[in-house]
Amino acid sequence: MRAAVLHGSYDLRVQDYAVTTPGTDEVLIQVHACAICGTDPKVIGSGWHLNLDYGHFIPGHEYSGQIIAMGPGVTRFAVGDRVAVESHKGCGKCANCIRGRYTICLNYGKPETGHRHYGFTTNGGYAQYVVNHTNTVYKIPDNISYDEAALVTTGGCAMNGIENVGGFMAGETVAVFGPGPIGLMAVGLVKALGAGKVYLVGTRESRLAIGRTMGADHTFNINEIVDPVAAIRQITGGLGVDLAIEASGAARAAAECVEVVRRGGRISFIGDPIEKPTINIKRFVLDDLKAAAVRGEGGMACARVLELCAIGAVNVKPLITHHFPLEQINDAFDTFINRKGGAMKVIVEPAAE
Repeated sequence: MRAAVLHGSYDLRVQDYAVTTPGTDEVLIQVHACAICGTDPKVIGSGWHLNLDYGHFIPGHEYSGQIIAMGPGVTRFAVGDRVAVESHKGCGKCANCIRGRYTICLNYGKPETGHRHYGFTTNGGYAQYVVNHTNTVYKIPDNISYDEAALVTTGGCAMNGIENVGGFMAGETVAVFGPGPIGLMAVGLVKALGAGKVYLVGTRESRLAIGRTMGADHTFNINEIVDPVAAIRQITGGLGVDLAIEASGAARAAAECVEVVRRGGRISFIGDPIEKPTINIKRFVLDDLKAAAVRGEGGMACARVLELCAIGAVNVKPLITHHFPLEQINDAFDTFINRKGGAMKVIVEPAAE
């Protein structure tokens, strides 16, 4: 097959690579779409704190495709099934996996235990074919394209973040900081779940505009207003919101999430921190706030996102801006990193080779 193999920092080469044979409870997937995630440039640039096998490692973790072969023991799928994947597969044996928290498997990065993190510690989807354990595979509804299905992990992270902080009740108010793909997915998801009002904070009007199409009731450009927290509190009668979602990784946004929630409110930290934020812990104590972070998609979040897309409750199409064949993957990364042409979700299409 042809695959994009990482040979060093930002040294991604498309080359011939042997196809892996699926083992027990594994399927071989022909990859039709693999979306570039904001984490991918960190992986190909710095290794993202991973011990990568340069010259052999294939990145990419947001992908979808069609099953073309199956290993022993596979019963829930068939050759020809269109499938989306999530990137995490825990060892299934440690305390965290037994509790269902396999995205923080205690045997992370130890393939001999059964742990897999596709596109991070195990080969991923920037290739014509990839092997996945069936625990990480979901059938794609007939009315969902491969492009849309490739974004299920993005949506799964947002859904997991909403659930990890105590779930969500219809009618609640929400503030989302960061109109990147995960933040915009969070807007669409809370609206689908019955949010009363959704407030979106960001720095780019083009992305805030997409947020409005996905359900944001009010948007705030921090280049135009000094204090988004004050603006949101004014609209909410001084109370603040029930739930704040930090999806940018910015220290300022993390601090503002703590200030924008009402007494007894909740905060979900989804963004990968760019720098260490200063958090008002006194407010946490005196106003009985709750917060949780999230690592990846987790649970059945991806399956729920697929279903919400299938019934039309969430539309991910506005996030997809560019397509590239596998052979042009470095152009795809250049487009994504430098936000050329308003790039949001850039799709690489290995099966088109």
